[in-house]
Amino acid sequence: MQPACVPLRLIQGATFRDTLRLSQPLFVYKTIQAIQAVAPVRLQVDDHGLAGDWPVWVRSVQQWPEVNREPHKGRPWQATRVDADTLEINALSAVGQKPVGGQLVYQPPVDLTGCSARMQIRDKPGGVVLLALTVGDGLELDPTGTLRREVTSEQTAQLSAAAAFHEVELTFADGAVLRWAEGPVELSP
Repeated sequence: MQPACVPLRLIQGATFRDTLRLSQPLFVYKTIQAIQAVAPVRLQVDDHGLAGDWPVWVRSVQQWPEVNREPHKGRPWQATRVDADTLEINALSAVGQKPVGGQLVYQPPVDLTGCSARMQIRDKPGGVVLLALTVGDGLELDPTGTLRREVTSEQTAQLSAAAAFHEVELTFADGAVLRWAEGPVELSP
């Protein structure tokens, strides 16, 4: 597997927080039974299969073309799980719309049960480790494909312009180690 190239932009002396969604390469396609004309929009998708909030695409909706986005052509919408059959997209309002049909598309989350993770910031690829984060110390893993990262203000204050590269690695329950993401580090004063 090729690691995702994810640039990391830090401000020296400021706390950095973000969330990475780790998805499988295959796509899941589910029929949209109904789209409620409310704000934020709610999609009825029977047994959608998502355990939490997750990026999704919506395609082939009639009478509301603005909602349609194709995988690999448009950014996904961030969906919030309401229940096993309902998702909400806060960025969209369907008030005044009469949408019909459509399909929900997503890449399912990687099961992170039993995994550990680490993130290292190095002076260069393969170089000296300047900062290391682990689960419980700057990293938080959710079994449903979510990795939250936090670099404290004290940690960013200690970094210098030499901080040039970061890598995120996951160790799975079977012992397999995968580099999930890597990329340059940009440090602003």
